[in-house]
Amino acid sequence: MNSPGHGWSVPEDLPTSRIRRAVPTAGLLIRTAGGRALADFRERAGRAGAIDRFHDRNADRYVDVFGRSKGLLMKVAQMVSMLDVADVGGHEFVAYHRKLARLHTEAPSMPLNQVLAVVQSDLGRPVEQVFADFSDVPLATASIGQVHRATLTDGRAVVVKIQYPGVAEAIRADLANGELMLTFGKLAQAGAGIRFPDTRKMAAEVSARIAEELDYRQEAANIDEFHRLYADHPFIRVPQLIPHASGERVLSMTYLDGMDWATARQAAPELKNTWAEAIFRFLTGSYRHGAIYHADPHPWNCRFGADGTVGFVDFGCVRRLTETQRGLIVAVGRCALQGQDVALRRLMVDGGFLTADSTYGADAVLGYWQRMFHELLVAQPVTYTADSFDRTVRTVIDVRAPEHPLRHLVIPDEFVMMSRIELSQAVIYSGLDATFHARAALDDMDGVIEPCTPLGHQHHAWRRRRNLPHGLDRHRASEAL
Repeated sequence: MNSPGHGWSVPEDLPTSRIRRAVPTAGLLIRTAGGRALADFRERAGRAGAIDRFHDRNADRYVDVFGRSKGLLMKVAQMVSMLDVADVGGHEFVAYHRKLARLHTEAPSMPLNQVLAVVQSDLGRPVEQVFADFSDVPLATASIGQVHRATLTDGRAVVVKIQYPGVAEAIRADLANGELMLTFGKLAQAGAGIRFPDTRKMAAEVSARIAEELDYRQEAANIDEFHRLYADHPFIRVPQLIPHASGERVLSMTYLDGMDWATARQAAPELKNTWAEAIFRFLTGSYRHGAIYHADPHPWNCRFGADGTVGFVDFGCVRRLTETQRGLIVAVGRCALQGQDVALRRLMVDGGFLTADSTYGADAVLGYWQRMFHELLVAQPVTYTADSFDRTVRTVIDVRAPEHPLRHLVIPDEFVMMSRIELSQAVIYSGLDATFHARAALDDMDGVIEPCTPLGHQHHAWRRRRNLPHGLDRHRASEAL
């Protein structure tokens, strides 16, 4: 979720056909190619900085087109903006990264009359019969909808998420045009000088998760499941669903107070370290104590409490796991951390990462996963830095090296979004300059060791009180998924 836009608004006639959705992007790409060629000519003719000035102006055009288009176009642009290419090279992409980041804080919003019309239509009764107060100004905007603060008639403070009219049709048109996702990959590859693994498979999985975000009734079920899982947790906060104020295009939940990402980054180091461990336990603990994970762990989806708690919002992108899938994810991590190369390669074959006759060796497989989990293998507590982010990008995205493991592995569907989680964690922890006992947190949630941090003791007491399993325990309930 993002802070409300400034000076922009969502067009009431949001284009929804495949052709109307593709035309602005196609025009932008043509204009980009022509503009870049002209900038090259001017630079060679002695006009220093012509290329940089072109990219700066062109990035503004990208922000305008993607922000007004909403849906998949804006969603993927926001995802691309999380890649801080200043840390991984790609000079020409820096302007796009900087400008696309505006979509997290200045995205266009709907006018209030349009918002209230959607709420009344979806809930089937006047707004004042449900809400005693409804904020005129959006609290946040996103690619699919925007959020307003409100007060229920019973006095409870809530937030109301309203889906943009026409955005469902717009996203379906985008998803039908599979080349749109590939275009974003090509943009990032060309700008940042990196090469993405299995782009079509990644695009398919991301598209499937984004399509699910359109279903507010499914998101309501996601909120309810996470809320029940983390009921009474000492430092992880999940909002409570308000069923009677929710529908197909409107979603209401209790309000979670806290700092946004920009403010949190300016906090005291000790507080940032506490937040990092809390986020780590939420993101990795959800499929250890349950069989579900949050597949959109964006820093703007966190609410940072001054008391060290962290609230999590926006549960549109979630994946449920069978016990086989959940067990495989945990087992891969344990084998990598314990250096069990032969057992890890066997898991790769059993899980579909490798064919039985693959010549890719156990040592190479172990090396790949240990690079992924580098911060869990070094001396603890570990400090996450720009190097952590750079290493994660090189491991899960940049496959320029001829012998990169992702040229040999086939990533199963349930693992595709796990790469996004690893990347997002690197963004969050390095953005906080956090230092914490990451390995100990993982080990105590798996049941390998007793907790050794204050948060660990609180988390362990909560888990025992709720009679929840460790990561290495068998989860019977998840087999019904």
